[in-house]
Amino acid sequence: MFDPSIAPPAEPPPAGAHDVQEVAPEPLEAPKRTLPIERVGALIEILLCSGFPSQLLLIGVLSGLGMPLRTPEGHLSPPFMFTMSMADAVLVIGLVVFFLRAHGEHPGGVLLGHRPVWRETFLGIALIPIVFAVVIGLLTVVLTVAPHLHNVQRNPLEDLMQNGRDAVIFSVVVMVAGGVREEIQRGFILHRFDRYLGGGAVGVVIYSVLFGLGHLEQGIDAGLATGLLGAIWGTAYLLRRSVVAPMVSHAGFNLAQLLKYAAATGISA
Repeated sequence: MFDPSIAPPAEPPPAGAHDVQEVAPEPLEAPKRTLPIERVGALIEILLCSGFPSQLLLIGVLSGLGMPLRTPEGHLSPPFMFTMSMADAVLVIGLVVFFLRAHGEHPGGVLLGHRPVWRETFLGIALIPIVFAVVIGLLTVVLTVAPHLHNVQRNPLEDLMQNGRDAVIFSVVVMVAGGVREEIQRGFILHRFDRYLGGGAVGVVIYSVLFGLGHLEQGIDAGLATGLLGAIWGTAYLLRRSVVAPMVSHAGFNLAQLLKYAAATGISA
């Protein structure tokens, strides 16, 4: 019979076996839920940086200082529009930087991204003929299919350039207040949509529509073209996470438009 008292001793566990401990996997961190108050705060920031409150404020301030909004002929006053546009650029950019820092975000990281600036600059230059082709194509289709949408025969902004001095000053305005300010503004707004308001793509659609509506005084066709341009530049920001390329493209497009008008009307410096 088998006697358990003389059974061979059990083999010792392999070396280091007692040192291995089973570690329970760490639970996955749940995605941070966006609070309603954060959404409301993002909407308020977008509204304040939209340019509408700041321009209304500046119109009141400049008018209070005795600067007329219109000339005796009823046209927009070039000194008034130049001053308001540049002051508005300073205010909007200042607000964008303030709100980003208030959230602990680095303005350079949000607006300029981490790509080489020179590469983004060349990309922006390459985009200029593309946006021109898009605008020409859209306006050609509109004039062919729905010519009634060309309901403004003369762009009211053309009255701002009466001589060479106005053309030089206005060229600075369209690059700074148009290209620089509007793309910093657009980048910030899309960044807020991306974090708090349903995503960057939603922001591109909504803000492009509003961008086009803001240019309806130049005509319905111009509003459509401007909205499409806003969508292109907004998409460029989302893809690159940098405002440099859309900023260069926007400023270059505006300057080219101005130079084309100046050449067509014989205005020179």
